[in-house]
Amino acid sequence: MAARPLVARQPNERLQSLIQEAGCSNAGLARRVNLCGAEHALDLRYDKTSVARWLRGQQPRGQAPAVIAEAIGRKLGRPVTVEEIGMADAKNLSSGIGLHFSPSLSGAVEQACELWRSDVGRRDFLTGATVAASALVEPSRDWLITRPDAQVARAGGARVGHADVAAVRATTDMLVDLDHRFGSGHVRPVVVHYLNSVVSGLLSGSYREDTGRELFAAVARLTELAGYMAIDTGQPGLAQRYYIQALRLAQAAGDRAYGGYVLAASMSHLAAALGNPREIAQLARAAQEGARAEATPTAMAMFYVAEARGHALLGDARSCEAVAGRAVEAMEHSRPEDDPEWISHFDAAYLADELAHCHRDLDQPKQSARQAERALHGHPETRVRRRAVDLVLLATAQLQLRDVEQACETGARAVELLSGLRSARGAEYLDDFRRRLEPYREQRAVREFQARTLAEVAA
Repeated sequence: MAARPLVARQPNERLQSLIQEAGCSNAGLARRVNLCGAEHALDLRYDKTSVARWLRGQQPRGQAPAVIAEAIGRKLGRPVTVEEIGMADAKNLSSGIGLHFSPSLSGAVEQACELWRSDVGRRDFLTGATVAASALVEPSRDWLITRPDAQVARAGGARVGHADVAAVRATTDMLVDLDHRFGSGHVRPVVVHYLNSVVSGLLSGSYREDTGRELFAAVARLTELAGYMAIDTGQPGLAQRYYIQALRLAQAAGDRAYGGYVLAASMSHLAAALGNPREIAQLARAAQEGARAEATPTAMAMFYVAEARGHALLGDARSCEAVAGRAVEAMEHSRPEDDPEWISHFDAAYLADELAHCHRDLDQPKQSARQAERALHGHPETRVRRRAVDLVLLATAQLQLRDVEQACETGARAVELLSGLRSARGAEYLDDFRRRLEPYREQRAVREFQARTLAEVAA
């Protein structure tokens, strides 16, 4: 096969490192690649000179990079991606960056760091990636059956201490607050650059076992936040990759409860946004099963109501009601003083918000309106995006009750809040409400609302 130079035209140090790790000669690798290719019905005829060219920066075309990665992976006894061998470029639309739940800790760190590097570099194959539901469910299975890493302590590099971990946590809290107030469009670039510059350096540093666990827990939370922000900026394919890596980092932290949170609060909501209700319920049940021994009642309430969302979208009112009842019961046993920081935002208002979604999807507008009002009453003014979403939920319920004028008034309040946000999620909720108004487009209240919405967008 003909070869082309790598985009950067640099020596392929990654491939060199893996060849050394595998203990392969150039000729030995070429032979393994040819044999592996034959299994895929490819007539490859590489030799040691071919490998030398790869090391100088040339890259074979077609399926060859994947075959090379597979051949090296077999020698190492672990999966190896085309990114790890330095043969992924912006034309590789099937890139697996961030889509794997790595079996090894070193592979997990490398994959997370590669995701951050690629995101900062704005690689087209990340920003334009689509989501595969199976790519969410498969990592949840791996998480369920995989034990936490036996050891995470690391020697080499700058010393990492508890103060460094505290700095990551404090930065995350600050970014969460900014995201709630202004939307992810303003904040996400800061998160990604911080992960790529500061956090990647900490992971490659030197730390004791206890510090390492705390570090991985803090980085898992920030990585999950970057995934949520990808959704809020209209990049679900990128969010999927961040969520998978957050789940793997939580595994390294030994935090099963937070792993359950990633599944139920992050991956299942992504599945909901993509219209995959069965996957919503599967992911939420995986969270319940895998984190039951460690999750607090507050966390379990979130896991249950996430499953209820899936049943509601499937139109299964009986199952939804049963699981929602468990969520309410678990919340009644909530003890905020016992909750970890990452679940502290989930309170009665958030639970009401989730239940309002369930009732909306089951076409139960009275119950949906009641829960949306309860959520609005409980959310503080600083939760701007969440309040905007709940206003849209309330307006939708009012429209389902045929109170068109009141629905438009409530919708107008949502528009006011959304005008100060850069949030794709908020815009999606508003677009859905506007579509629901179409049957009433000739009514004066609707015409005025639509005109106001267009004016806000143009401003």
